[in-house]
Amino acid sequence: MGVANLLLGPLLRRVDGDQAVIWVQTDRPAQVTVTAGDVSVTSDTFTAFDVHLGVVVLAGLPVGATPYAVAVDGRAVWPLPEQPPSVVTVRDPSTGDAEIVFGSCREATGRSHSERGHDPDALEALAARLLGRARVEGAGAGLPDLLALIGDQIYADELSAPTVAWLAGRQRHPQAPPRQVVGFAEYVHLYHESWGDPEVRWLLSTVPTVMIFDDHEIIDDWNSSAGWLAEARRQPWWHERITAGLASYWLFQHLGNLAPAQLDLDPVWRRIRAGEDATVVLTEFAGRVATPAGEDPYAWGYSVEVGRTRLIMMDCRGNRVLDRSHRRMWPQQQWDALAAQAAADRDHLVLACSLPWLLAPAIHHGEAVIEVLAARHDGAEKLRQKYDLEHWAAVGHSFDELTALIAGVRGPATVSVLGGDVHHSYVARAEIPGATAAVHQIVCSPLHQSVRGIMRTLLRLGWWPILSGPAWLVARLFGVPRPRVRWRTGQPPFFGTAVATLTHRGRAADVLIEGAGADGALTPVLRRRLTGGPRDGR
Repeated sequence: MGVANLLLGPLLRRVDGDQAVIWVQTDRPAQVTVTAGDVSVTSDTFTAFDVHLGVVVLAGLPVGATPYAVAVDGRAVWPLPEQPPSVVTVRDPSTGDAEIVFGSCREATGRSHSERGHDPDALEALAARLLGRARVEGAGAGLPDLLALIGDQIYADELSAPTVAWLAGRQRHPQAPPRQVVGFAEYVHLYHESWGDPEVRWLLSTVPTVMIFDDHEIIDDWNSSAGWLAEARRQPWWHERITAGLASYWLFQHLGNLAPAQLDLDPVWRRIRAGEDATVVLTEFAGRVATPAGEDPYAWGYSVEVGRTRLIMMDCRGNRVLDRSHRRMWPQQQWDALAAQAAADRDHLVLACSLPWLLAPAIHHGEAVIEVLAARHDGAEKLRQKYDLEHWAAVGHSFDELTALIAGVRGPATVSVLGGDVHHSYVARAEIPGATAAVHQIVCSPLHQSVRGIMRTLLRLGWWPILSGPAWLVARLFGVPRPRVRWRTGQPPFFGTAVATLTHRGRAADVLIEGAGADGALTPVLRRRLTGGPRDGR
């Protein structure tokens, strides 16, 4: 059969205590060995849809940055000769500080920036900076504790010219959209295009990374409303699209989101590890969860501990309740689970969702009005879909629930709500009666996308204070209650490609948003202190 090769990865996913999860893809069934210092673990790959994947769990790792190597069937395949070694960094358990880098909305490489009108790729810029630092200062120097990618890691419906050409040469569903992926192998191609850049590949091999989907992992506006879903189901290619999209997301993104203890409890992974045919298991699973908020909804969300910070990654797409009269971001049992996770004794609570909780006020009130009208008139529903009016403001019941949950948090010095999707970046201070933590909405979008023309103008206008009052009055005329929360920004939004860093030192917190310039370097564009500093100290 020949020697197996490494196709993609290694990706360093969850690092939990002294354990780490390494994900790889090979070109045929193989044994994958990961060696970090004195720890060496060998694991067999498994096969799903003719794709061969390995998940290796290391345990007993020492504190600090430990270089690691990967071998496939006994042959060394990583690190690459021209790059510094990848490392697994185990935190000192006595250190409560945290540094979390995050961003969203990244169209794949393989196209010129000018072709799509984008600024340079901010994730590539981050990778280049950390790789250059590793070459000068040594492996593990200056790495963040965590990279959180909060939506649209791939664009299944906005393809590069090379991918469109590749699709044209394939046998596909006869009615498949020519500029969108539909089948499983096509989704896999997108992950290779997105993660195959050498610098990004090194970044993902050495910084622990967690992810959550938004709509473009499947298709624009995914699960935005019952009307949208009914129309999607009428498309002859939809069943293949949704099952392939969800199965590939589970394999390439979600599987690595789970810490070792969570892997042992996941019902899908347990069946695969028990020897069941992974293709059959995932086909059955994807077909079941394709219906949002079904009888037994799958928990796409999860939490991550970084020092004295708890990060909760929230699913705002896969389990929406789409009933016109009672729309919700997810079912009651998942709200109950979120409330329990948010009640933990931590210095900082971070809630990450692909969609912003707090939009520009004028846009927020507009989405709330459209929600009321869409419940009565099909025309308003079409308007909601055309202009992507699908954020928390358009699911008013859940917006109020999340606001109340944040107001009730006790103990943390800060509650930071991370968001993406809207292709501009901002930091907004939120004031909620009864809240004891400093509350902020922090949006960092896009990593590699853009918004131009009239949409950029409308987004800027949405933040004008002079418009928020009239917009609120219009909302009142349609019976929309006044939000319990008020919010404002101290700086104008930034519209370029960007990456953000949230830093916690004791009970103090700061955020820095950096834009990618024409030279590919990152430059600060927004900086905000989120706490009062020493007065919050323990």
